[in-house]
Amino acid sequence: MKPPTKLLSLAAALVYVFLYAPIVVVMVFSFNATRHGVGWHGFTTEWYRVLLHNREALDATGNTLLLAFASTAVSTLLGTMLGYALHRYAVPGRVLVSRLLHVPVFIPDVVMAASLLLFFSIVRPWLGFFELGLRTMFFAHVTFQIPFVTLVVRSRMALLDTTLEEAAHDLGANAWQTFRHVTLPLMLPGVLAGAMLAFTLSLDDFVVSFFTSGPGATTLPILIYSSVKRGVTPDIHALSTLLVLASIAGTVVVTILQHRRKV
Repeated sequence: MKPPTKLLSLAAALVYVFLYAPIVVVMVFSFNATRHGVGWHGFTTEWYRVLLHNREALDATGNTLLLAFASTAVSTLLGTMLGYALHRYAVPGRVLVSRLLHVPVFIPDVVMAASLLLFFSIVRPWLGFFELGLRTMFFAHVTFQIPFVTLVVRSRMALLDTTLEEAAHDLGANAWQTFRHVTLPLMLPGVLAGAMLAFTLSLDDFVVSFFTSGPGATTLPILIYSSVKRGVTPDIHALSTLLVLASIAGTVVVTILQHRRKV
């Protein structure tokens, strides 16, 4: 017996309200004319103008975008290569590596962050390279992004029709030509999805960034957290709204690119 359609629609609506109502409230109050309190005192865009003159917020935005784009580029490249190799080749320890890929996905962020901080502390005296700052944050972000990209790409690879590659070989294409003109275009939706996931994870990460950051390496999540500790103000709402819109924009761009490839 199928459940009533209206009941399912109501349940879905309640879930969406539960998930997105807090975000909508933050976005609405970023236009609230009052600086303190939760009462509505009129519409204004003043807090966005204030934000544009906030040097601390602008520096944090630059650090966040630089970290997100750089770590996404590297993790997407390495994760794609790893996902492709694990699916296509019987590399030694493939089963073990596949199992270990799930560990960074499942373990709590605070455990991951503490482990990375301890690792940097241990190797720093030997290499003199891992002083806390944007550099350590970059390596930390790449570390937890690679498993996500690899799992997505590998899942996409499992859906590919290998007969298309065989047909390319039959028509005279070598291994590189087959990969470039057949395999890569087919796996590209998975690569884009993995990159988008990595970018979003980096953009809104707080715990790992907080543990591995240093002087002058403040990101937007860290800035928002430190500002909230002093009291929530509308400019923080505005900053949070822009962060949400950036995530939405990235998702829309990837969706459009995937749709165009299907067309």
